[in-house]
Amino acid sequence: MTRPGEVVLATNNPKKLKELRRILTAAGLDITVLGLRDVAPYPEPEETERTFEGNAFLKAEAAMRATGKLAVADDSGLEVDELNGMPGVRSARWAGPACDDDDNNALLLAQLDGVPAERRTGRFVCALAMVAPDGERRVWHGRMPGRITDLPAGENGFGYDPLFIPAGMSVTSAELTAEEKDSISHRGIAVRAFVDYLKGL
Repeated sequence: MTRPGEVVLATNNPKKLKELRRILTAAGLDITVLGLRDVAPYPEPEETERTFEGNAFLKAEAAMRATGKLAVADDSGLEVDELNGMPGVRSARWAGPACDDDDNNALLLAQLDGVPAERRTGRFVCALAMVAPDGERRVWHGRMPGRITDLPAGENGFGYDPLFIPAGMSVTSAELTAEEKDSISHRGIAVRAFVDYLKGL
């Protein structure tokens, strides 16, 4: 496979688009990243798999078939040890199908109410799947361990970032700059592995 001029990132999340574009630019790759709002609408698949990898491949496969372009998709979320690895693949919908980030964060804090700091451990995980028009399929994984704080802090990032303190740090993910977060985040790790693959083409 030759290096593509365009890649479709199967997401409507503008922050994920900015993240991939930022890392590609930093790597010196002249590749245009298209989001779902940049391509003709198509039926997006339901995330019915029980793993991050499975859901990522569902989304990447649908995007590739609809556009005919190399497509990537991530599925990521938060695993909390005290909750037996939940919310996991349900992270984005933890408080219900119509919930937003604030709802999810409020529910997580309620579920961990009274749990001491040493047991508030967890990790962000990411699976980034690629499906190419020639049939090639690959997946890259990233993990960021840390702990859940008692109160939200920070205005950057999204999702559970205001509640998550990465291992070895004293501030939440939402208090980091975009570049600081890219360097350690689960998605940043997976995206950089994908970028290394593109650089090798």
